[in-house]
Formats: sequence, C-alpha cells, structure tokens
Amino acid sequence: MKASTGAWIGALTSLPIIALSWLAERAAGLPFAPFHLFDWMARVLPGDVLTFGIDLLVGLIRGFNLGPTAATAKAIEQSLALLQFALIGLVFGLILAALGRTRPQRLVGYGLRGGAILAAAFLLVEIGLGLSSSSLPLVVVWLLLLFVGWGATLGWLLLQAGPAMAQTPEHPISRRGFVTAVGGGAIGISLGAWGLASLLDSEPPAPSGTAALPMSEIEVPPADSPSAEILAARLQPAPGTREELTSNEDFYRIDINTGPPEVDGETWRLEVGGLVDNPLSLTLADLMAMPTVTQAITLSCISNPIGGDLISTSNWTGVPLQQLLELAGLQPAAKELSIEAADGFYESVAMQDLQDPRTLLVFAMNGAPLPIEHGFPLRIYIPNRYGMKQPKWIVRMQAIDREGAGYWVDRGWSEQAYVNPTSVIDTVAVDAADPAGGTVPVGGIAYAGERGISRVEVQVDEGPWVEAALRTPPLSTLTWVQWRLDWPRQAGRHTFRVRAYDGNGGLQVLRPRGVRPDGATGLHEVTVTV
Repeated sequence: MKASTGAWIGALTSLPIIALSWLAERAAGLPFAPFHLFDWMARVLPGDVLTFGIDLLVGLIRGFNLGPTAATAKAIEQSLALLQFALIGLVFGLILAALGRTRPQRLVGYGLRGGAILAAAFLLVEIGLGLSSSSLPLVVVWLLLLFVGWGATLGWLLLQAGPAMAQTPEHPISRRGFVTAVGGGAIGISLGAWGLASLLDSEPPAPSGTAALPMSEIEVPPADSPSAEILAARLQPAPGTREELTSNEDFYRIDINTGPPEVDGETWRLEVGGLVDNPLSLTLADLMAMPTVTQAITLSCISNPIGGDLISTSNWTGVPLQQLLELAGLQPAAKELSIEAADGFYESVAMQDLQDPRTLLVFAMNGAPLPIEHGFPLRIYIPNRYGMKQPKWIVRMQAIDREGAGYWVDRGWSEQAYVNPTSVIDTVAVDAADPAGGTVPVGGIAYAGERGISRVEVQVDEGPWVEAALRTPPLSTLTWVQWRLDWPRQAGRHTFRVRAYDGNGGLQVLRPRGVRPDGATGLHEVTVTV
C-alpha cells in the first residue's frame, strides 16, 4: 500500500472526528480535542518559542492588514489547531499504511490500538489542562469511543483501499468510486455534525447564572468621571479617531486559550485564603451585594506594538480589592496575593497594588455582566499595569508571604509590566479637510496609565513639533486621551509623527524597542498623500 494513500485517508477522516468532537462539546461540554491539544502545547512550549510565535503572528496580521489584531490572531490560532489535528490524522494514516504493507489483514486491529493510544494521549492533555467540566469517567468513555472508532474505521478503509486503489478486478469498487465514497462520506458526516453543532450554537453564549444578576443595582456613577455636561462640551475628535469608549464586542482579547473557559456562574465561588484571618468563599451575588465602583479604564496588552490595536477602554464595575481583603482580614505577614484562574493562568499582585483603592475585582463591563471571553464571572483590574498581570476567570486568591509566580513572567516577560506611555495617529482625515480654512483634521489617542497625558505633539515630515489639542477632561484619570490637530493642508506625500508627555511632564520613550520583555517604545508615524 502506498504511503500517500494512508496519508490522504488519514487526513480526510480527521474532518468528521473534528466535527463530532465539536458537536460533543456544544451538546454536552465534552472536550474539543483540537483546541485543547493546541492550548496544552501553548502551556508546555518554552517561552522563547511562544514569543517568537506571538511576534510572527502579530507581524503578519499588521503587515498584510488582515484585520483587528486580537480577533484575527484568535481565528488564526483556531485554524492552526484544526490543521494540527488534520496532520495527526495524516501521520496516523501513514503509520497504519506502513504497518499494513506486510500484514494488511491486521489493519483494523492496528487501528484499534492506535486509536486507544491517541485516546490515552488526549486524556493526559485533559488532565494536564484541568479544564474539562465533565466527569473524568465520561471523558474517558468519550475519548475512547471517538479515537478507537476513528482508528478502527481508518484501518478498515485502508484495508479496502489496497485492492481498490490497485484496481483489482474482483474488487467491487473502482479507484475513482472508492475515493468518491471516502471523500463523500467524510464530508457528509462532517457537515452533518457541524450543522447540528451550529444549531446548538445559533445564539452567542451567555454567561450561565447571570439571569438573576441585579444589573440595575450596579449602574452606579463612575468613580471620577466628569459630568455629562462637561463631557459634551469638549473638543470634537478628528473624523476617524477611534471611539472614546470601546464596545464589549470590539474590546481586544488576548489570553492563553483558543476558546474561553465557560464557567458556571451559579456554582462558581471565589475562594480567598492563605494569610488571612477569615477565609472566604463568595458567590457572584455576594460580591455584587458589596459597595461597588464603576470606573472608566483603559487596558493595554504588553504585546501591543507601537500603533497597534491591542488597547481598549470600557466602563468596568466591581468591588475594590482592598475592601475584600479587609473583610478577609489580611495578615501583616502577607506580601502578595496569588491569583489562580479557571484556565490555568496565574499571577501575583504586589503589595502596592493590594493597597491601591483603584484595584478592582471586576464583574461587569459597560453595564452588563462580563462577557465569557473577557473573564466571566470575575477578573481583576490593576492600575498602571499591562494586561498580562491581570487574570480573567478568577477562581482562587491566596495571600502569601513571598513574591508569587506569574504565567508570563515565568516565560520571560516583565516582572513589573508597567505601562509605557504611548501615542497613536488614528487618522489623517484628508476627505474631511475644511474647504474654507484649508486644514486637515489629524487625530488619535495617547495613554500613559495612571499618570495621564499632559501634552501631545505632532511633526509633519522633518518640520517642527506642533502641540495638538487634547480632548480633556478624559473619561477618567485611568483612560487614554483623544487628541486633535488641524493641520494646514499642503499637497503632496507627507509623513506624520506623534509623541506624548505624561501627566508628570515626562516624554514617552522615543527609542524604538520591541514588545518583549517590557512593552514596546518608540514613535508612531503614518505616511499619506494629500
């Protein structure tokens, strides 16, 4: 039997296995094997390998203008996970084809054994992830049915393929008929399973347990935002400037999962222990019953390149962490707070952040429960830190007497992850030029964490730096600031650069530097033809 025959049959039969696994995940919460394998690999690969992959992915998305970085990266990751699984099928078929050359009558048996090995391997993946919401016996049974069934089917198809592909006269099916039958069967089963899964997933999943949440009770005024009258009287942003407040759908998402963990809000508990006098086990309703704060907040990813879109702003509602620690009775020996998430992510909060009244345990976003992909039921916000320090899907917090571990810190990223001041040109609105004054609106955002922004300047070509107007006051002291410059129009091709000064008067770092390990620095520039 040719190796190529085993390869294409193995790869082709992986498609219905992927579809059936997806259907089982949608219908019964069973593990979706391709995504879970990809997630497991992302956790065990060395940090340098992961960083190379992240940098390459972001570079390709930006270089080819493939779309919003976060959403596009997640789609590519999911596609790679499916491709990886198809390659497993290809290798499975190659191995069986090689074994069947001398003993073709044993192909089904070989397939059964191979499927059992795959089932055991994927079970170890599930144990390593610790993500499955189903009971271990159910997962074992499902994986055995899925992979042993795949192995037996693949072995039988390869047994039939020998004489069919050789066009043996006594074989009832021709080569073309065999290929058509295998391909049609695989595609038919795949489409059927995907169709059923789509019916189950026709509506965007809502966080379970949110129906009874008293959302009206958490719509409290923002902590330090100006009045609506003051905000309405501010400078108008240049056309094409990003929205001051990001919708939940557009808020960037970066995490360690191909698909977010779905936590049951009805059974979820936040466990608070370690060096505390009163260990706590709190429901979401318990947290919402505490005095809450709504705060306009900008969050940025440490992997955001200069001018990138991995930065967003929203109104977050939650309980000040300081308040919760007072309830738990934080002991003097405690130095940090170790946080564990449902997806296996972990981070530690330093004492200065524990004492910061703006550090929030967040359970609502823009007036609605946290979406699943953004951390439902609970995430943390820490002022002036990149998102890598701020876990989502929190399940446990332990007060400890030492410096705690961090998922990305352990993989070579910044221990502190302080936000670097940055400024971005969103638009040079040539089409919105003022016909009377001959000016072109130029605009964007500037952000420096809790330090705020005091000044933004724009340079055109090699000309002088000109101060832009700031849309102040911003939504809060913790958000980006929109800026605008009405540039005197000059025909030709021009390069625009922007730089910002933080609230203390410090100029952003102008030296170009990549994102690893402490976040990107440098000037953003765009070139346009006027």
